[in-house]
Amino acid sequence: MKDTHTLTRHRDIQNWVSDNKGIPAIARVRDNFGDMKSRLCLSFERRQRENSELELDDGMSPVSWTAWLAELDRQQLALKVSGRDSMAFEFVERHGAFASQLRH
Repeated sequence: MKDTHTLTRHRDIQNWVSDNKGIPAIARVRDNFGDMKSRLCLSFERRQRENSELELDDGMSPVSWTAWLAELDRQQLALKVSGRDSMAFEFVERHGAFASQLRH
């Protein structure tokens, strides 16, 4: 993603998601060993209307910001967002995010 920003502060992440009409969600998925794992998700109102397949019934469950941010910290992730496309985002490792911010 070009023209990106990596968000690590909880308030910045909440503001970006809320500004884009999103809510935090977590999906329970099986890892390679068959164990259940939490996968962070964001559900956006606009995407749900455009594509009826993107619903919280796809294994995603809405959660509180407290639970979602705790899982984000536990997995040591940050949110990388595009400055041009308000809906483009990805989860990245937090320690890599800090290293790239220090280089710029």
